[in-house]
Amino acid sequence: MSSASKGDRKASLDAASWLFNVVTSVAIILVNKALMATYGFSFATTLTGLHFATTTLLTIILKSLGYIQTSHLPKSDIIKFVLFANCSIVGMNVSLMWNSVGFYQIAKLTMIPVSCLLEVVLDNVRYSRDTKLSIVLVLAGVAVCTVTDVSVNTKGFIAAVIAVCSTALQQYYVHFLQRKYSIGSFNLLGHTAPAQAASLLLVGPFMDYWLTNKRVDAYDYGLTSTLFIILSCTIAVGTNLSQFICIGRFTAVSFQVLGHMKTILVLFMGFIFFGKEGLNLHVVLGMAIAIAGMVWYGNASSKPGGKERRSFSLPTTKTQDYAALPVSSESVEKA
Repeated sequence: MSSASKGDRKASLDAASWLFNVVTSVAIILVNKALMATYGFSFATTLTGLHFATTTLLTIILKSLGYIQTSHLPKSDIIKFVLFANCSIVGMNVSLMWNSVGFYQIAKLTMIPVSCLLEVVLDNVRYSRDTKLSIVLVLAGVAVCTVTDVSVNTKGFIAAVIAVCSTALQQYYVHFLQRKYSIGSFNLLGHTAPAQAASLLLVGPFMDYWLTNKRVDAYDYGLTSTLFIILSCTIAVGTNLSQFICIGRFTAVSFQVLGHMKTILVLFMGFIFFGKEGLNLHVVLGMAIAIAGMVWYGNASSKPGGKERRSFSLPTTKTQDYAALPVSSESVEKA
């Protein structure tokens, strides 16, 4: 296969990966918003546990059918990953409860600088001036259209710091583990999803009761709300898988930067399906600035020297590389 054909195939797979992630992420946020706002199912942590339980079930079925090959991942790495991931989920929910929506959005925006810092320190990555400026432009655009009132308190600030750091570490670890052990997205998901499902379903009901003062077992499970829960769990499988695929193919920073396109789409779809309240000139301007920054980032980071790892080699375990196959998470946000 010629280098041009390989480049075209890679570009096609990259675009398909991003499209897969954007579609599933926007879909699950809209479904969860309807589930929580319309049907009052406000148990975000428990719902995330159900998402990973569904993902676990699918990986077990695919492994039994031979579509996922056996791979090895040390238990110590699984424990660290699950710790980061669960702290991210719980931290985000607690941060939203204790902080204003404005500060919550600012905290989410700081994930990009933190992810950049991790790549610079741990992977010796260097960014060009244009790449850095494009990231700043994306952050400015998203801030303009999402940040409103900003108030913070000590415990809310601590929760936000834990949430941001654990999320950045979890996303860095997705890329790190796939490179180190040469395992594909589905394999990594098969190793981590069972532990996440078990821990979140164990802790989730207590955490949700603390956050909402409501018991998940006392919820009135009607036919429509149950169908929405099943739909949410089904879409979550694609969301979890697409997150692992994208971070594995790219990096946590690229996933965060280009991932803000989902924020823009969620705002836009929200205005369409849930009313145009809040849609004004500065929101539209913020969307335009953020999209311009994303286009600039994609162009700047793909140029020689735009983003490169210097004199760094990662030891790998000799297993089959499934990350190259065409088909190999993000936390539930409270509506």
